[in-house]
Amino acid sequence: MPDPILKTEGLNSFYGDFQALFDLDIHVEEGEVLAIIGANGAGKTTLMRSITGLLKNGANEVSYRNEPIGHLRADQIASKGLALVPEGRQLFPSLSVEENLLIGGRVGRPGPWNLKTVCELFPILDERRNVPSTALSGGQQQMVAIGRALMSNPDLLLFDEISLGLAPVIIKTIYDALPGIVGEGMSAVIVEQDISKALAFSSRVYCLQEGRVSLEGASSTVSRDDISRAYFGVE
Repeated sequence: MPDPILKTEGLNSFYGDFQALFDLDIHVEEGEVLAIIGANGAGKTTLMRSITGLLKNGANEVSYRNEPIGHLRADQIASKGLALVPEGRQLFPSLSVEENLLIGGRVGRPGPWNLKTVCELFPILDERRNVPSTALSGGQQQMVAIGRALMSNPDLLLFDEISLGLAPVIIKTIYDALPGIVGEGMSAVIVEQDISKALAFSSRVYCLQEGRVSLEGASSTVSRDDISRAYFGVE
C-alpha cells in the first residue's frame, strides 16, 4: 500500500486550557475523498484548523507526504499543496469576487486552476467578478471560497461544513461541481453534517465524538445504526 498523503498521529488540539481533540489518528489516501461527520462540538472544525496550521500542534502530530507539518504556519502548509475552504466562507469583504479569487493564486503553485477555469466551473462568478463579495448570496460566496482554494492548485482540498446554511438547490449545484474538482486525482476531505451527502460522495468516513474517533469505515458499508451509535455515543 502506498503511504497516505496525510495522517495525524496522536493529535491533541487545544484552545487555551480546553482540549478539543484527544490522541486523534486519521489518514487520507492519495486520490481519496474522505468524509468527516459528527455532531456540533465533536471536533471537526478543530481538526481542519489543526491540519492547515491555523492551530499549532506538535511537529509530528500532522504529516503530509511523510513530512511533519504540525509546527508550520498556515502559509507554509498552503505552499506544500493543502487548501482549506473554511466554515463560514471567510471572504475579504472589502474585495471583489475576482480579487478574492486572486488571493488564492498568490501561493504560486502550478496547475490547472486559474481565473478562467474557476469561472468555467462556476459561471456565475464570471458574471459577478467585479462585484463586492458582500453583495453575493451565501451560495455564491461559497463558490468564491471554493474557487479561492482551487486557485492555489492544491493536491489536498479540505471542505469545512461545505453545505452549512445553504439552500438545497445551491447544495446540489456545489455537489454537482465536485466531481470536476476531484476527478483528476485530487484528494479531498469533506466535513459535512448531511450524512447522506457525506456517504454518497466519499469512499471512506470517520465519525468524531467529543474529540475522538468513534467510527471509521468504508462509506458504502457503514450502517445507519453504526453511525447513530458513533454520533451520539450510545450503545
